[in-house]
Amino acid sequence: MPCELKPRFLVLYGSQKGQAQSIAEGIADEAEERGLFADICCLSEGHKVKLSKTKYSPVVFVVSTTGDGDPPDTAQKFVKRIKKKTLPRDLYAHLCYAFLALGDTNYADFCKCGKTIDSRLLDLGAKRFYATGHADDGVGLELVLDPWLEGLWEAIREALSKMAAPQPERDGHVRDQRVSSNETPESSATDIKLHLLSLNESESQITKSLTTAASAKTDSLAVLASETGSSVNDLASLTRSLPPLSELALNIPALPPPYLDVMLQEATIEEEINAPVSKETLHEVPISRAVQLTRDDSVKTALLIEMDISSHPMAYQPGDSLDVLCPNRASEVGELLRRLGLEDQKSNRIQLSLQKETMKKTAQIPSYIPENSTLHYLLTWSLEIRTVPKKAFLRSLVECTGDSGEKRRLQELCSKQGSADYNLYVRDHNLGLLDLLTAFPACQPPLSLLIEHLPKLQPRPYSAASSSLRHPGRLHFVFNIIEFPACAGRPVGRRGLCTGWLSDLVDPILVHPGKAQSSSTPALPKVSRGNCSFRLPSDLSKPFIMIGPGTGVAPFIGFLQQREKEREENPEAEFSETWLFFGCRHRDRDFLFREELQGFVASGTLTHLKVSFSRDTPEGTETQTETGPRYVQHNLLSHAKDIVNLLLKENGYLYVCGDAKNMAKDVNDTLIEMVSAELQLDKLDAMKRLAGLREEKRYLQDIWS
Repeated sequence: MPCELKPRFLVLYGSQKGQAQSIAEGIADEAEERGLFADICCLSEGHKVKLSKTKYSPVVFVVSTTGDGDPPDTAQKFVKRIKKKTLPRDLYAHLCYAFLALGDTNYADFCKCGKTIDSRLLDLGAKRFYATGHADDGVGLELVLDPWLEGLWEAIREALSKMAAPQPERDGHVRDQRVSSNETPESSATDIKLHLLSLNESESQITKSLTTAASAKTDSLAVLASETGSSVNDLASLTRSLPPLSELALNIPALPPPYLDVMLQEATIEEEINAPVSKETLHEVPISRAVQLTRDDSVKTALLIEMDISSHPMAYQPGDSLDVLCPNRASEVGELLRRLGLEDQKSNRIQLSLQKETMKKTAQIPSYIPENSTLHYLLTWSLEIRTVPKKAFLRSLVECTGDSGEKRRLQELCSKQGSADYNLYVRDHNLGLLDLLTAFPACQPPLSLLIEHLPKLQPRPYSAASSSLRHPGRLHFVFNIIEFPACAGRPVGRRGLCTGWLSDLVDPILVHPGKAQSSSTPALPKVSRGNCSFRLPSDLSKPFIMIGPGTGVAPFIGFLQQREKEREENPEAEFSETWLFFGCRHRDRDFLFREELQGFVASGTLTHLKVSFSRDTPEGTETQTETGPRYVQHNLLSHAKDIVNLLLKENGYLYVCGDAKNMAKDVNDTLIEMVSAELQLDKLDAMKRLAGLREEKRYLQDIWS
């Protein structure tokens, strides 16, 4: 008897750091359990799947956005191809699809890549069979992802059914049953409600409501605590839930299929503990100098590191960034080894192989784990052990504990009903695997599970704070030492992984008041990464405006060093205005590069320096301090006419560097207000003018969350 063919569809993904790929693989794996067959392919392998002639339908896209609204590396060629204006308008008329876009509302161009592809597919004749989802990593992907996935399966079946069963028209001709681009199946529209919100609502409404929903748990606990005279932590915690959650039947995700076998063999080679993952792309570069830029009584500690790149092919431009690959902390690696019961085998070599009977369709051995790695090397240099575990990982941990209470709580945290608790106790506190294993002592995961679920240890990017014209053979970068305070689930505070490591690394040579410089020079593993869009205007006569509070000023120091040397070398050239809006807490504690900035003003390199000190004032004044405007956006408003004129009438450039979550948003809102007021435009038209600057690459951001 012949085998029954399963209904077939295609999953395509574009991923930068693995999230979109992981979701796409999860869809492909779950399809098998639902009696469907899913082919899966990366958009970078488009040659394997000709969408314009594809035999697959429907198609499910999962695509992330990276950088300043850019496509992920794996989707760049695809985006470039479908944006061609010469493509026929019916190129994808045969195609019906669903789209999940991943983004972060802390950044201005939320889900830009996904929206671009989605829009172009429609332009080229494709039809949606399911409402597009925009998942926001700023508030938790799960808030949109979970209900979107829940409704996807019925929508796929309905689309397959319509395609397989065309209905005859009255005149005897067959009518095409594909879903039209402006039509969403009724069942799908019902299934995709998100906390009583439809995907068709505006993104700002959704984001606001989701954020409110996520914080509702905290508010209700606070009220209950007040009524009972208890503290919130007495009532609920990472390890303990309250009714109604503790009494509900739970909808938990499917168990991710295991796919790796791990063997530990006694090492026959000596471990190179400080070796980077790939010696082809990483260099150990000497640190020639390290300086503390802030006073000891500053709220944040900012350090400048100077690297000697004279012996390395490390050409860079102001505005570029470099990626620093740091190891996981030795104490955390040791604790994880102890927790796994593998302390005595840390020097053993790891051998990985795929399980022969695995149900995971896309199973492959992680390419970022070098052959002959020791266990210690793996946990030190290959895996991101501090990453916040995703719900799929929590679901797998459920099977690794024999304690019924722990099992139930882990089920709650990965369930649909426990989303608020997951965000409140895991995601918002930035808890990692070690934190969870400490909280759930009966949980004993195998090493294979960690390798399957923990992502690659990623380098951390830092903006270059120098120009090679001013400092040949040297590269500077600046950072604040990140501090994570103690919280529920993490009783002891900790420092950021990379900034804490860098601080320890340079401590012997660190220059700050009261301490002499040492002659030792530690080495720094790192890889350079060019940010090719965050660059000075090539036309020396174009004005530019820089907005960079705190360490966000770093790339602008490089800009100004470069411009100063250009002025010296081109005395007859015409140079236009330069503006810098800088902000910090206190004039005398954390005014970074104060003397150098004042020197740029004195030389005429920097035309206007506008500084804000947010804490040099008594409490109660919102926009002004004793020394001027409180924040950079208030200083911008004070010079609205000049700024708008430079940007929109003199074709100037605007650069913003710093915190995405608050500063960059506030600056963008202020710019909209300024353009609206100065040009007498409504808010929508003002937003369009700024969007035009972005398209022309004259409004550029180098921001982080």
